[in-house]
Amino acid sequence: MADLGAEVIKIEKPDGDDARKWGPPFVDGASATFQALNRSKRSVVANLRDVGDREALLGLILERADVVLQNLRPGQVDALSLGSEALLRLKPSLIYCNLGAFGARGPLAGHAGYDPLMQAFGGIMSVVGEEGWPSVRVGPSIIDIGTGMWAVIGIQSALLKRNATGAGGVVDVSLFETAAAWMTMPAAQYLASGEMPRKVGSGQVGIVPYRAYRTSDGELVVAAGNNKLFAGLSQVLGHPEWVTDARFATNPDRVRHAAELYALIEERMSMQSTAHWMARLEAEGVPNAPVQNVQQMLDHEQTRELGILQEVPGASIPLIGLPLSFDGARPQSRAASPALGADTNHILHPTSVVS
Repeated sequence: MADLGAEVIKIEKPDGDDARKWGPPFVDGASATFQALNRSKRSVVANLRDVGDREALLGLILERADVVLQNLRPGQVDALSLGSEALLRLKPSLIYCNLGAFGARGPLAGHAGYDPLMQAFGGIMSVVGEEGWPSVRVGPSIIDIGTGMWAVIGIQSALLKRNATGAGGVVDVSLFETAAAWMTMPAAQYLASGEMPRKVGSGQVGIVPYRAYRTSDGELVVAAGNNKLFAGLSQVLGHPEWVTDARFATNPDRVRHAAELYALIEERMSMQSTAHWMARLEAEGVPNAPVQNVQQMLDHEQTRELGILQEVPGASIPLIGLPLSFDGARPQSRAASPALGADTNHILHPTSVVS
């Protein structure tokens, strides 16, 4: 929301957000993780157990805030008289967003949670990795980031409603609900078949061939999800007869005989380089992509052309910007992440600032 133009004021405890210390690596006085997630925000230090700080924060909300987001442990904001019911009673136009762990109701509503816990509890880890190997977590924090995205979507919808009615309201999002939403396709497949979704490595349940293969110098993902694309892949690999093989004639046939087909493809793919197969597949119109590391992704011409890696004023390193544009222009970060408490006095205690 800060990159989209909102003034976002981050309320931090006196020793700061824990994420400031989530390193190494550190850059510009805080962890790289903190810098990536807090650009363009402002930092206010407040001890919510202190009556004076709490009253100052309440005054700030009542005077200036359109939206309040909170992700404290369950029950804490209500104990501090800063929960949605109390604040909406004082300011009915306020949009109040709770970012919780397990959701607003249910037997686990009062429990805390973090990204890896929810990848486990939500079922995601049960379908990630290779069959027969221990479950693994998706590396990027997809639950944390996804929950933030749902919060923004909910808040924007509530703001549109407020524009029409004048009334604020409460938006509830949670890590578990985000994890469950990521499982939409595996859940539907289970409900339709009664069969437990399996780990398929880089593949996709229900579509074959649709995965990564080792080449002579790397890995290449090939997505041949229909008969035409499979015919193109078969041609490139020098086996046009696969198209008329009864085991591989249709996608359901290929799914049933996936192990046999994948063994045949892997044997051929390992004989040539990634670049060789990419050129041949591109010429045949078969979608493919190399498995890139972070450096390769950042250095790729496509990344540079899109301008998604942005210089941030006041920051020592560029950062990935928002993955959207308006009329061809990507929103720009306005400032680096704030130093702890950099904005406390002139935002929370303006009368103490000497002019």
